[in-house]
Amino acid sequence: MPKQRTKIILTFILLITLTCLALGCTKKIYPPPAQQQDVAARDTPKPPPAGDAKPATQRQYTVLGQTFTPLDSHEGYMEEGIASWYGPKFHGQKTSNGEVFNMYEMTAAHRVLPMNTKIRVTNLENGKTVQLRINDRGPFVKDRIIDLSFAAAREIGMLGPGTAMVRVEAVGMRTKAQIYGAFYIQVGSFSSMDNARKLREDLQKMGYSETRLQEFSRNSKQLWRVQAGEFSNLQAAEEAHSRLSVENPGAFIIAD
Repeated sequence: MPKQRTKIILTFILLITLTCLALGCTKKIYPPPAQQQDVAARDTPKPPPAGDAKPATQRQYTVLGQTFTPLDSHEGYMEEGIASWYGPKFHGQKTSNGEVFNMYEMTAAHRVLPMNTKIRVTNLENGKTVQLRINDRGPFVKDRIIDLSFAAAREIGMLGPGTAMVRVEAVGMRTKAQIYGAFYIQVGSFSSMDNARKLREDLQKMGYSETRLQEFSRNSKQLWRVQAGEFSNLQAAEEAHSRLSVENPGAFIIAD
């Protein structure tokens, strides 16, 4: 009788186990919902608030774990600290406002001043001054307040030392229409000269009569750039860029 009872109990346990397996009663381990949300919030940049009309360069941004909030106005801005400079390594690369960095122009990178702010930089070690335009973000090295272009650093005698104690004063704004030069929109690069010529012809028919081809080599391969233009000021270049980037999302402005 005890053996029969034991057999019935074992059969009952077996039936329960099989039922649980069939219904998915086994325990599954997942990361807690809160952890999943934390990872998503940390790894995914937050989009700007709906209806945020600020240009991208005026929105809050984070670099190396530190968050910066660009100023709405340059008025009254003055600071003293260490300046550094940048040149050949970045020459020809895009700046934060979409221009192409030219180390021979009088420009500078600042973390929070509005783009196109005119500034006066004084080297406090020798009294030399230079006027510049902000067109980039930086520097992000500790204890430095501004990055000058190669040309600007040479003007105030800080190329050799690499850094200098300076005073930075905002003195006004340059509108995009006041930023003169020879501007182009680089629309594309091609390994086929025929394709490059075809695009140039199309752009010329659209009214960009001075569109040009530039031949260059990369990894021993001949390539051709197609650059629409020419535009006499930055405002005209940006307006053309807005039109051309609809069909050519990789297009960007260059200053000749």
